[in-house]
Amino acid sequence: MSFPLLNPLRGAAATIDAKTPAHRDRAIDGLRALALLAVPTGHWLLGGFTLDTGGALHNASPLASFGFFAPLSWVLQMLGIFFLVGGHASALSYRRAVARGESTGAWLGGRLARLGRPVLGVTAVWAALLPVLYTLGVPGTTLRTASTLVIQPLWFVGVYTVITALTPWCLRAVERLGAWSTLPLLGSVAVVDFLRYGPFAEAMPSWLSLLNLLPGWLFAYQLGIAWGEKRLGRRGAWLLLAGGIALFAALLLVFHYPASMVGVPGEARTNSHPPSLLVLALAAVQSGAAILMRDRIGRLLRRPALWAPVVVINLSAMTILCWHQTALLAAAVPSSFLGAVPGLTTGPDTLGWIAARLAWLPVLAALLVLIGRYARAFEAPWKRVSHAGRALAGVLAAGFAVFALGLT
Repeated sequence: MSFPLLNPLRGAAATIDAKTPAHRDRAIDGLRALALLAVPTGHWLLGGFTLDTGGALHNASPLASFGFFAPLSWVLQMLGIFFLVGGHASALSYRRAVARGESTGAWLGGRLARLGRPVLGVTAVWAALLPVLYTLGVPGTTLRTASTLVIQPLWFVGVYTVITALTPWCLRAVERLGAWSTLPLLGSVAVVDFLRYGPFAEAMPSWLSLLNLLPGWLFAYQLGIAWGEKRLGRRGAWLLLAGGIALFAALLLVFHYPASMVGVPGEARTNSHPPSLLVLALAAVQSGAAILMRDRIGRLLRRPALWAPVVVINLSAMTILCWHQTALLAAAVPSSFLGAVPGLTTGPDTLGWIAARLAWLPVLAALLVLIGRYARAFEAPWKRVSHAGRALAGVLAAGFAVFALGLT
């Protein structure tokens, strides 16, 4: 059966496919796109709101009522894949830069600018929006809730920036130790977890968990560096897969780690902020599976209809990361004036909420596409923005961060 309306889409997909260089590693781009899509999907499915008597929104999560949702977080928490492909891509990019005679500082500056511009854009826009929304009658509590949601995904950019800056040293570690260079990172997280959850937990300072922040997320990035340097192959991937599954099961069943990979309101322990050993076990499983499936994914993405969306998603990576919560708020904040709207402003504590939120997903995706048409400009170099404009954006972004983090 022929669908004439699809012909322009097929033509666009064929054009994108034809323009793709033959040496492009489609599997890496496909894995990155998959990890990117998991971010909004996870936040939209596992995050909700409650509406108080004053009409203000408060954050809530279906995980607080439905423990059986926890395994869904194992699938949707794909930061391990993101850091894996990030390390792989950084290794190749850095090697090419060095071969061109480019300095480490210049290479790093270019990558950090690509990360920083969208973050500065979204925070500056929200800083300008807050007083406008307040004037229009949006409660201050709702604005605080919205600001928290907007800034929460941006922690990733800060951590990723630091880790990217460590790329030259990660490469040296791989040159000496290969994929085994990840073991000190794993061991470091294990020691900190033992101290904060073991028999000495009550005597440990509250900041101890922060020591897991860098090694916890660097683990998968270092695996990606080893993969990109061809020091991690199928044998290592099988070891990662089997070892990760065994460790994951032991931590859940024997050491009683929380089952959810994301924070649950009211729970004293969380796996992701900062990462626990369970996050590294999941990253090992995901990394092993990704490496083993690389060739199959690459062959699958030779189809133009599948490859074109991957290209579009990758070109909009930072826009998706920075603006997906804004898309959710664009639906929820106006709905809060209408009262109880199923799946948006009603508490995520019934099966009906789950069904309603699933129905809202296409709407949220459409809102993100609409917002992205304009917000994607922040990803490009700000050639037309004056120094004064950039300084103003920086001041607005800093002010928004202070408000969102509750420092005011």
